[in-house]
Amino acid sequence: MRKIASYIIYTILIACIACACSSDLDLKQSYEFKVTHLPVPKKLKVGETAEIRCQIEHSGYYQNTAYKLRYFQTDGEGTLRLDDGTIFLPNDYYDLDRETFRLYFTAGSEEQSNVDIYFFDSAGNTFTLNFSFNYDSKEDGSE
Repeated sequence: MRKIASYIIYTILIACIACACSSDLDLKQSYEFKVTHLPVPKKLKVGETAEIRCQIEHSGYYQNTAYKLRYFQTDGEGTLRLDDGTIFLPNDYYDLDRETFRLYFTAGSEEQSNVDIYFFDSAGNTFTLNFSFNYDSKEDGSE
């Protein structure tokens, strides 16, 4: 009788373990994110550089999330670079290896410059920043 009772107990335990183990675990690997930045100047002289201090803020954390960026300049001329010296080419993808970084835009013409920066994560989420820089026609030292 003891053997039968122990077999029944073992059978029930195995059935409970089998039912508890499910391949339908829902591990969230995709979290929305945004890129915040400090205020930037609205006017630049030719050759003048604006610093854009950025921070990626996400609604959750998944260790293997990777971020990329690309940019487009729809008006004007200028260059965009990362704080490590990487100069970006329009339309190319670049890896971001950290969540706090600085971008530098240097005006290259007296025209208004419009810059759109697109951020992507490895889960397919995107976020866009838009900057518009007008030409600063004031002479140095004048008010």
